[in-house]
Amino acid sequence: MKVVRLILLVLHFGILFLLLCTLLNAYVPPKVFPWFNLLSLGFPVLIISYFLLIFFWIFSWKKRAFVFLFCSLAFINPIKRWINYSPESKETPDLKVISFNTKGAEFGQKNIEDYINSKNADVVLLQEDGDKDYKFGELKKSNLERMYIVSLFTKHKIVGHKILILGNYDDLNAYADQNDIEIKGKTYRFINLYLQPFKFEKKMVKLDGNSDEDKQKIKNVVKRLIPTFKMHQEQVAMIRKAIDASPYPVFVTGDFNSVPNSYEYYHLSEGLKDAFVESGRGSGTSFHDYKFPLRIDYIFTSPSIKPISYQVDRSVHLSDHFPVISTFYLQK
Repeated sequence: MKVVRLILLVLHFGILFLLLCTLLNAYVPPKVFPWFNLLSLGFPVLIISYFLLIFFWIFSWKKRAFVFLFCSLAFINPIKRWINYSPESKETPDLKVISFNTKGAEFGQKNIEDYINSKNADVVLLQEDGDKDYKFGELKKSNLERMYIVSLFTKHKIVGHKILILGNYDDLNAYADQNDIEIKGKTYRFINLYLQPFKFEKKMVKLDGNSDEDKQKIKNVVKRLIPTFKMHQEQVAMIRKAIDASPYPVFVTGDFNSVPNSYEYYHLSEGLKDAFVESGRGSGTSFHDYKFPLRIDYIFTSPSIKPISYQVDRSVHLSDHFPVISTFYLQK
């Protein structure tokens, strides 16, 4: 039994080391060392394993359990970015925002229209919209430029628009734009983004039990992840420049194709509020196609904007993503 406990102790320290490495994504860019970003994908598995081992030490009456519990304080915020239980706010919101990757309306354009129209949102931001001619009642599309992948609809007045990243359907498949919207006499900047996708299919990531084939699949996945992380670094820099240069309070929304605690998350959320962390309840998982907890859809806001509620709507299956709905109080 002592040998087993020694092995588990070494394993526990190893998991703690890997979890600490995910925190370095706030400082180390993928072009310098991409492996920290790769670790962020496994954060849910690592943190669950970490706490299971803590329970083992508690039931074994080992004082080391308290050491590992103390170390776990470093991961309170990283955990909240995946799963959170904020108290319900009593304040009345005055803005409702929906962000939704529609996967080109493969599940039916009419179904998406009916769903959005039922939610009575003030601003709707779509990704992978397929350049569909959506009819969202009184919501009007920002049609100053045709983006094809990202689009914005609102019942308020759009006073400015700019393309930040325009994909070329070849090696660059990222898109981002900004829309300045006048709401109750004040202008807000909405940045809608779709970072470079990994272009995985289920068969590419599903392990079949054949050791040689599975090893090759893992190698192929890593070969695809690392270059994409490096592309994300460049795309994040462009979007970050737009955030920092904004003369207005900002909303940063969209499909980041990146998980919490990644380089992309840390640098895009810097100085902003994560609406899920501020007001979300339950799991933030928004991509459901791989049956693995992947939160890659976000809504960030300037500090002057107060999130009131945040919901990942799992009641509908209109895409491989769930819609993200959040309400806000626009502080005067």
